[in-house]
Amino acid sequence: MTELIIYAVLFAALMGHCLFANIMYRAVHKDQSLKMKEKNDWKFKALVFPAYFWGKYKQQKPLG
Repeated sequence: MTELIIYAVLFAALMGHCLFANIMYRAVHKDQSLKMKEKNDWKFKALVFPAYFWGKYKQQKPLG
């Protein structure tokens, strides 16, 4: 039973990570003010640590 709980928590964390990375990826892709290299950098960061870099991205580029 303990293993099932651990796997459920890991699965929920993985799904949250993927969903948040997807949200950031879409926002960066829609941003016309960024150059291609900047977009690629932000997209890569979205795949690594999406929650941390989402805050950094919002500070740099206010979404509006």
